[in-house]
Amino acid sequence: MPTVSAYFWPVVMLSISNVFMTFAWYGHLKFKATPLFLAILVSWGIAFIEYCFAVPANRIGHAVYSAAQLKTMQEIITLIVFAVFSVTYLGESLRWNHLAGFCLLVGAAFLIFYEPGQA
Repeated sequence: MPTVSAYFWPVVMLSISNVFMTFAWYGHLKFKATPLFLAILVSWGIAFIEYCFAVPANRIGHAVYSAAQLKTMQEIITLIVFAVFSVTYLGESLRWNHLAGFCLLVGAAFLIFYEPGQA
């Protein structure tokens, strides 16, 4: 019987990994004067930390979640992290169409996690 931690820790670790990956992919946008090669090297370093959370999260999580569920969970977490990041760090605004698109993706996640015949 899986423990609560088998369900809980993958979500926490994927959330942490997504914070690092969002900074690796988009954090350099505030530093456009920095040479591109330096931005790439810094991003790789940040991405390494992200992998240190994502790989164990998926390995632990696969005991209780399918690969499709883990990927879907990661995408939803990514959207939440990115929405917060783009507003707070990049100073961009979220519009109604962004939120509507996010809602559609949450609906898709529901379908991925839905198990026919389970009540």
